[in-house]
Amino acid sequence: MTDARDALTRAHREEWSRVVATLAKRFGSLDIAEEAAAEAFAVAAERWPADGIPPSPGAWLSTTATRKAIDRLRREGVGEARQREALLVHDPHPAPVGAIDDDRLRLIFTCCHPALSVEARVALTLRMVGGLSVPEIARAFLVQDTTMGARITRAKAKIAAARIPYRVPAREDLPRRVDAVLTVLFLIFNEGYLASSADAGPVRAELTGEALRMARLLHTLLPHDGEVAGLLALMLLIEARRDARVSSAGELVPLGEQDRGVWDARLIAEGHALVRERLASGVAPGRHQLLAAINAVHTDGETTDWTQVVALYDQLVRLDPSPIVRLNRAVALGERDGAASALSEFDALEPELSGYHAYQAARAALLVRVGRLAEARDAYDAAIATTANRAEIAYLARRRDDL
Repeated sequence: MTDARDALTRAHREEWSRVVATLAKRFGSLDIAEEAAAEAFAVAAERWPADGIPPSPGAWLSTTATRKAIDRLRREGVGEARQREALLVHDPHPAPVGAIDDDRLRLIFTCCHPALSVEARVALTLRMVGGLSVPEIARAFLVQDTTMGARITRAKAKIAAARIPYRVPAREDLPRRVDAVLTVLFLIFNEGYLASSADAGPVRAELTGEALRMARLLHTLLPHDGEVAGLLALMLLIEARRDARVSSAGELVPLGEQDRGVWDARLIAEGHALVRERLASGVAPGRHQLLAAINAVHTDGETTDWTQVVALYDQLVRLDPSPIVRLNRAVALGERDGAASALSEFDALEPELSGYHAYQAARAALLVRVGRLAEARDAYDAAIATTANRAEIAYLARRRDDL
């Protein structure tokens, strides 16, 4: 039974976006594609543990999803021509793939249509391509589950109402969609870097690996785009630290406590080379390039140069004054100038981030350093209450109990 569940997990990771892409192309509807894929995986979750794993899990899921889509079309009373089209499961003359020769990356670019708002594009693509649940996507955007569900529903409705074609964009269309694509890839990577679901492991290597793979493909496709190179460098430098991020006891290990000897030197060297290449270009860096530069400082030598990190965050805040960026700058400020100076920055962020676990965890650590232990305990409790990651909860609980 465990083998069947593991196989379903692997199939979900490997087949979800392919099934959705195939069905959306065949039936011309992302809504039908998602519903049919979800039904197929639900059937698999029920049958595989009892009946055993099919010889070809991916083909089983694809065939089952296609039948579910056809059943829905018949229930809705579509014409015979549409049904005949739906029954063409094996197309001997598939359409050319266009500029992007990769199923998942093509699907991302297709969903990131400029007629949708950037937030709608990103949310829809995370659902369709990454297979992330609505609650996982909602946590990435720091909004309620119902808000995110409505946003995704509206995006699919707009695609249907405006008859936005489901097709691979031409090469000249790619630059207009690349910003949203970069956001999607980073959010998929981020969900793997620190899983937001209690049902997943603390780190989801399949998500970070897939996001990194697609970032490499995107860099090959757009080699002169500085933000694409920046995102790839950022992912490489974060992924290099993956094996040091969770202890043998199952606790999250903060950057300053990690064993740098465990870091992947090959990935760090590759990331640093990309950062240097962008600096040498003489072009003003964008958001992802600055984040990559910050992580390059973190991975350069035995200690972090916090003065340099704060200077880079100062540049980033001018480009992106979001609460998360300002929070990270405040953390760096606390390392450079001391906890007391950073706490005033935290107080200013409290109205926007009080329900965000990373804010409460970082604030608790600063409060400990200035001796305000009762407040630190309350902040640790708030952080624990707003995260589901098991490794993070274990670390925060120990820090709280040490008080």
